[in-house]
Amino acid sequence: MGKPDSAVEQSDQPTRQRVMRSILDNGPSTAAALAERLELTAAAVRRHLEALLADGAVEARDARPVGSRGRGRPAKVFALTERGRDGFDQQYDDLATEALRFLSETAGADAVRAFAEQRASFIERRFPEVQAAHPDASPAEVLAQVFTAEGYAATVRQLAPINGAAKGEQLCQQHCPVSHVAHEFPQLCEAETEAIGRVLGTHVQRLATIAHGDGVCTTCIPDVNQHIKNKEEVSS
Repeated sequence: MGKPDSAVEQSDQPTRQRVMRSILDNGPSTAAALAERLELTAAAVRRHLEALLADGAVEARDARPVGSRGRGRPAKVFALTERGRDGFDQQYDDLATEALRFLSETAGADAVRAFAEQRASFIERRFPEVQAAHPDASPAEVLAQVFTAEGYAATVRQLAPINGAAKGEQLCQQHCPVSHVAHEFPQLCEAETEAIGRVLGTHVQRLATIAHGDGVCTTCIPDVNQHIKNKEEVSS
């Protein structure tokens, strides 16, 4: 006699959490990539993805083409939805939002801004420590470690040179522990971006944020060494 459906569902939950955590840590993923990372069969991963799709925890998207694409239908990638992210470290969103609303109403926008800057101070505080511990890491890789330690599940993507210009990097935050709050109070995102620019000594640009409905927070980081070289040439 097989297990009742409810018992099967309960026994599947730990594996489904692993699937969701893998997507959270690595970004939108194909079923094949998930199967390889989690050491599961492709059939098992597809079964769990179907259940997560039905539950609204993940969504299927067309994969971005990389290089020349061969014949056949491109593989779908699976990304966490807002509902899927709700299970990761966001239990106090409503309380935090209410607190910031109260702060805004009683002390004004400057107080909210000051709070956002204080919260983002971990970037400038932790960056020198992590950089000293990992001298071979690029600035973006150092930032990824700093953000990951704060719950952002950050990774780095290399950007190809354009028209001979120096290549840069893209800081990708697969998760944002304050995304729901930042949707109403974008000062949180703005303070983080400005702090990144200060530790790197160069302008950086946020291309997308989870708070505004994008799948990943992405920040474009130029080649810092090239930036320093250009400044030295201008000043000489």
